[in-house]
Amino acid sequence: MVITGIGKSANIATKIVATLNSTGTPSVFMHAADAIHGDIGLVRPGDVVVAISKSGETPEIKVLVPLIKHRKNTLVAMVGNTKSYLAKQADYILDVTVEKEACPNNLAPTSSTTAQLVMGDALAISLLELRGFSASDFAKFHPGGALGKRMFFRAEDLAVNNEVPKVDADEKVTNIIIEISSKRLGTTAVIKDGNLIGIITDGDLRRMLEKHTDFQHLTALDIMTRNPKTIQKDELAINALTIMRENNITQLPIMDNDNYVGIIHLHDILKEGIF
Repeated sequence: MVITGIGKSANIATKIVATLNSTGTPSVFMHAADAIHGDIGLVRPGDVVVAISKSGETPEIKVLVPLIKHRKNTLVAMVGNTKSYLAKQADYILDVTVEKEACPNNLAPTSSTTAQLVMGDALAISLLELRGFSASDFAKFHPGGALGKRMFFRAEDLAVNNEVPKVDADEKVTNIIIEISSKRLGTTAVIKDGNLIGIITDGDLRRMLEKHTDFQHLTALDIMTRNPKTIQKDELAINALTIMRENNITQLPIMDNDNYVGIIHLHDILKEGIF
């Protein structure tokens, strides 16, 4: 699809092109003045050309329209005057007529450009729905944005630079504290016979101190939280956030099937801008 216009309509056209491209409709902007000086070569057979104009009578548009018609391209007029030259020559009309501009002098394009912008968004969304364009499709065009990260980032991607804290079930409290502090995630997994059986967080250590004055004899097995919530490494990172919110936790063990492979911290999610 080729979108063209001049003046403020050209500015609106560039925004519409951006919206169409991001929602799966390949589009290009062609300035009406440049089109009649060679840029009409952008228009290929079968392209739909949308010409945006408030009056439908600007000289550049009047020169451009016959060229488009001669090429047998479909011409859509997004126009504020349905009796104008552009409207009469168009195959289809998108009526963006306004009663008057918001400008107190009724001169500066304000209400008219807003109507054009709204019509462009409506056109983009209509095409999006007709093509069955999904959130997943949208994310493919925005891999660097928050939505793209939500749709593509996996649990293991978030924890790739994290340490993997773990202690044996019979580990003493002193070594548990050292492991949690050195790995800087505020937690450690508890492993027995190669399996994850629990997790110990900073909160678990504080609760231990509230209950015990003499903790030298305690082991990981005594103070851990059993059956912790986990996430598989290939699950979406946004699912980790959901689990954390539902269970009021800030750390989540990552599993590769039954094998413990790391920890996601809430800070990892926030740092990537997923939330």
